[in-house]
Amino acid sequence: MNLLVGQCVAPVQALRRPAFTFIGRRPSKAITAFLALLLIAASHAQPADPQRTAVAIEALSRLTPEQIKSNPKLEAALKRVIEATRGTPQFVEVVRKFQITNENPALLAIAIQNATNSFGTDAVRAILEAGDAKLLRDSLNSTSTASATRLAEALGNVAEKKVVPLLEPIVADSQRDAQLRKQAVRGLAQNQEGASVLLKLAKEERLAPDIRLLASMELNAVRWPRIKSEAAQLLPLPQARNAQPLPSIAELTGKRGDAARGAEVYSRAEAGCINCHQVNGQGIDFGPKLSEIGAKLGKDALYEAILNPSAGISFGYEAWQLELKNGDEAYGLLVSETADELAIKTQNGIVTRYKKSEVAKRQMMKTSIMPSDLQQTMSLEELIDLVEYLASLKKVG
Repeated sequence: MNLLVGQCVAPVQALRRPAFTFIGRRPSKAITAFLALLLIAASHAQPADPQRTAVAIEALSRLTPEQIKSNPKLEAALKRVIEATRGTPQFVEVVRKFQITNENPALLAIAIQNATNSFGTDAVRAILEAGDAKLLRDSLNSTSTASATRLAEALGNVAEKKVVPLLEPIVADSQRDAQLRKQAVRGLAQNQEGASVLLKLAKEERLAPDIRLLASMELNAVRWPRIKSEAAQLLPLPQARNAQPLPSIAELTGKRGDAARGAEVYSRAEAGCINCHQVNGQGIDFGPKLSEIGAKLGKDALYEAILNPSAGISFGYEAWQLELKNGDEAYGLLVSETADELAIKTQNGIVTRYKKSEVAKRQMMKTSIMPSDLQQTMSLEELIDLVEYLASLKKVG
């Protein structure tokens, strides 16, 4: 057996010569027998030898699942190859070809760990081809939001309609984690049926505010004319000053601005950023302090915070509206509460206390206290500069 493998000067290359190429025809019994011997011999290497494993994989590529299943020795050789390649692209290739369903959990782990590349995409595609939707659904519903989000990304990269039933329920459920739902939106937008589902959810007003902007940008960028046309009417893109259309957040994130010019935009009265936020002690202490915002949020999140401020309201910065018994109103942030009174901070940074006995009604608002359409006070270039400035705000040293 060892002699058989050892005599191949370039084993993998030898198998790829025309004599071993069976396009359009079945290999002869003699060649099939040789491939089987080669597979068995190569798979016996202990410890696993990369060259011999490569020979075994090449031999496997020339054999059919039926040929393997009909021969116990070949089945044993296949198992040895699977163990020798576990966790590699070759493992996914072999498991997928020979439909080894008991390896689906291992494929799932690969998909989650490699969600951004073809390795992970091939792994999740193998699970889909095996029909194990339950395994995928259970993982998407797991307590690990990070793992579920990575799996949703891998599913989206498959770009096939079979992922739609897995991702649609996530998008439609406003109780699920926001980042997971956003990844599901991106995933659905990568295939025509999924994009149609997003449009349907929008028509039925089942897209939560925190994913509506992302859905708009994704659908307005698809390649299918009908969907793109309907999205332009139903989910129009936000515009900069002078009705200048904005590209998608993904495109915006890839653009480089001028942080110095962005600081000027930040301080400008029209934008009003400095009237609600502090940077290194400068500005009004009303909204979240931004001195280290660049270390907390990536550019994509900064763009979304500006273009859709109600999508992710920070805890403690929810807007409250009070209706007083004397007919007056108060609006601002609830900064403290005791058994007898409420303290409300208004946009100018002033804190006013109200006796609870004076309050007829209070309501937490669903919209951000930060104004929407802020981008309309600036040009596209100024918006890019502003985000470049915010991204540069990080802890010194």
